[in-house]
Amino acid sequence: MKAKKKMTFSQKACLAKAGKLIYSKSMLFPGARIGVAVSGGVDSWGLLQILVLQKARLPFPIELMVLHVNPGFDAVNHRPLLEWSKQNGLSGSIEIKDFGPRAHTSENRKNSPCFFCSWHRRKRLFHLVHRYGLSHIAFGHTADDLVENFFMNMMYSGRIEAMFAKEEFFNGEFELIRPLLGIEKRQIAKAVKEWDLPVWDNPCPSDKDTKRFEMRQWLADIFSSDKRLRKNIFSALIRWQLGL
Repeated sequence: MKAKKKMTFSQKACLAKAGKLIYSKSMLFPGARIGVAVSGGVDSWGLLQILVLQKARLPFPIELMVLHVNPGFDAVNHRPLLEWSKQNGLSGSIEIKDFGPRAHTSENRKNSPCFFCSWHRRKRLFHLVHRYGLSHIAFGHTADDLVENFFMNMMYSGRIEAMFAKEEFFNGEFELIRPLLGIEKRQIAKAVKEWDLPVWDNPCPSDKDTKRFEMRQWLADIFSSDKRLRKNIFSALIRWQLGL
């Protein structure tokens, strides 16, 4: 019998932090059916791997289902997800749509391409949750997204508001959960690399032409001036929003 490979420090840390948030926010319950939204990037791959490992640790049964909505820039880049899901015994729904390219045409005159594409993707994911009778949908937002979202809401919308670890939709029809919200992206990225997960690049031509990317660069400039700033801002927002 092949010996089970030991997890690295980063892998253990990610698994422990996600588990702590899952338990503290009572995200799951016996018989929960979770659709895991996988875009193909580092965060969503980390989410999928961590939920597979958490499933084996839980004291009650749950089901996992892979949900992937390809926006249409590259119709074949999701193939590694098909093989990985098969090898790990996961069911899934994988669809190829066209709203990515459409976001960059005259059809989309009012919104940014990112808003148009993400709105249609989320709408389709919610439809799949309803179609398959899922109790949850899980997104791979990290602590970096928590911080970026907080500053974007404050600076562009005039609101003090951040992401939630758990939210109900449509009068409790299902819950949206974010198990990675207390973990920094750099730690997720390291663990994903060590797990050798088949991440693929985002082919969207507007990937680095968004308000979120600008915010990320602005924060990176601020953090580069003093390492304590990053630690303090992340710690403050994680404690405030998540109670961790």
